[in-house]
Amino acid sequence: MTNAEAPKPIKVLVRRHSRTVRITHWINAISLAFLLLSGLQIFNAHPHLYWGQQSNFGHGWLSIGAYESGGHLHGVTLLGATAVHTTGVLGASKVGAVWVARAFPPWLTLPATQYLALGRRWHFFFAWVFAINLALYLASAIVRGHLQRDLAPTFNQLKPGHVLHEIWNHMRLRFPKGEEARRYNVLQKGAYLGVVLLLLPVMILSGMTMSPSLDADFPWLVDLFAGRQSARSIHFITASLIVLFFFVHIVMVVLSGTWNNVRSMLTGRYAIQVTPPPPVTPEAIGDAP
Repeated sequence: MTNAEAPKPIKVLVRRHSRTVRITHWINAISLAFLLLSGLQIFNAHPHLYWGQQSNFGHGWLSIGAYESGGHLHGVTLLGATAVHTTGVLGASKVGAVWVARAFPPWLTLPATQYLALGRRWHFFFAWVFAINLALYLASAIVRGHLQRDLAPTFNQLKPGHVLHEIWNHMRLRFPKGEEARRYNVLQKGAYLGVVLLLLPVMILSGMTMSPSLDADFPWLVDLFAGRQSARSIHFITASLIVLFFFVHIVMVVLSGTWNNVRSMLTGRYAIQVTPPPPVTPEAIGDAP
């Protein structure tokens, strides 16, 4: 057979995501969006973070505020002793034609107006939705083998040479194709397991620690996080890391094929290119032993 007669790759749809994975994925995405926006509303009520059991006013490791100078309001973010002017983004926001002192701007909080009680209601409601949905996902992943089959890295994938090769390919925007695209690569597995088994549980537990009523029922939570203020800081950090994961995730979805990835999370089907076997010719039959 000549090169001109070689079979061309064809597109086939393979099953990649189960119905449970797809449903819980979208519930998580919606819940996390509401949790983030309402959480920033709650943070605005006291935009300072500390370590330990009690607040140490004026000595937080992170503070977002504003000061007035020359008749103008200036936003400033303090990270330890380092000050960064963040006017218009953090600390000072323009609401209509007026500048106001506000840690996060109105377009990033739920509700947009300064309304702590309503923000807490939104946050607590979606926190329960999110926690129950995550528990159902993990239970299903363990019982149906999704965790072991699809997310747990294989021994060969964990070899340093393979990991470095995957990192180098991603840096060059070279993503798996063909049969390799049927399964998650080691970087995807590591990111998903880190989020599902570490970041999200820590975020939930640290959020529970900030509730006095839950502390009364589970006093070990305060000890686990070395104080309620430490739990608040860890809650903020884990939420920030999840936001970072979200942006990286979206970038990878777009670069590796937006519609193909979105379709797989809507229908469960993912398109890959495969090369069909060469056709059987009379010459090949005659040459067979």
